[in-house]
Amino acid sequence: MNGGASAGFGRRFAALLYDALLVAALLMAYTFAMLPFTHGRAILPETAGAWVHPYRAGLVLVAGAYYVINWLRSGQTLGMRAWRLRVVGAAGGPITLAAALLRLGFGLLAWLPAGLGVLWLYVDPQRLALHDRLSSTRVVVLARP
Repeated sequence: MNGGASAGFGRRFAALLYDALLVAALLMAYTFAMLPFTHGRAILPETAGAWVHPYRAGLVLVAGAYYVINWLRSGQTLGMRAWRLRVVGAAGGPITLAAALLRLGFGLLAWLPAGLGVLWLYVDPQRLALHDRLSSTRVVVLARP
């Protein structure tokens, strides 16, 4: 894998925190849009009935789509732009839809156990996190303009 220097844990985590704020806002907007289906009541199994399942699936889709669409469009989420990071493919170019979906799925698994899959980059010879390696992608630090 060619390209710039691989990003460390600190930058990745900072970008994730920025993105978490934006994803939270998107999920709130999605929830607001779903309220008419429950007549303005809270979206819980007791109040929403069968609507709770499509609602929950929609939450996952909205959050996942934020990352996949941004990675495909520019290789960067808003948080990644703030921290000068970009996701690139094995050859250093844009990633494919398959790679983005693999990165999303493996990224969830890498971050969930206290970020251990991401901390893997400190023992990897190419400084790749576990989800980088499994999706044939990498996160590089961009040079200052």
